[in-house]
Amino acid sequence: MTGKVRVSSYAVSIDGFGAGPRQSLENPLGVGGEQLHHWFYPTDTFRTQFIGERGETGVDEGFASRSMANVGAWILGRNMFAHSRGPWPDDDPWKGWWGDEPPYHCDVFVLTHHPCASIRMRGGTVFHFVTDGPGAALQRAREAAGDRDVRIGGGAATIRQYLRAGDIDEMHVAVSPVLLGAGEPFWQGLDLPALGYEVAESTAGERATHLRIVRKDVG
Repeated sequence: MTGKVRVSSYAVSIDGFGAGPRQSLENPLGVGGEQLHHWFYPTDTFRTQFIGERGETGVDEGFASRSMANVGAWILGRNMFAHSRGPWPDDDPWKGWWGDEPPYHCDVFVLTHHPCASIRMRGGTVFHFVTDGPGAALQRAREAAGDRDVRIGGGAATIRQYLRAGDIDEMHVAVSPVLLGAGEPFWQGLDLPALGYEVAESTAGERATHLRIVRKDVG
């Protein structure tokens, strides 16, 4: 038995942006993009992992906790790993946004056009850099995950690629009550009903509305 390919806890603004404009080293989520995740920061899942203290329980925490369960491999677009573009500099010590012990604790496959040696981190995370496309990354991630799930972490363009291919079984989107006005559009160019997807659940949380979107043949 194989696990699902899923998106979990992906935050989108009311006007449909998955990140703010002008993403950079100083603003990795784009200008104003941190507002998208204000639902996640108070949860017990976030605070115990990153701050070392207990956080809130409730609806938002339930979705946050489930998002981290049963994940055997991740797939990330390059921007989810680094702020740089082009060939990887030989003298760049960058090893991701999360410090020496990232929150993944498994194999992570980063989509890129430029070869780079794998990076092994504390806590079991290993970043692999895949240059032969999203299909190859998914195949490798499935093999690494075994009977656990493959989580597509983003960004928006990466998720759209896998949705258009029909590869995502289930997607949890947290709609945050903010307006960004500009940035990385999430829904752009997607006809989800035509691609075989439907909304299976809509749940109001404390700070976001949680949508569970599934491929109809998966349910």
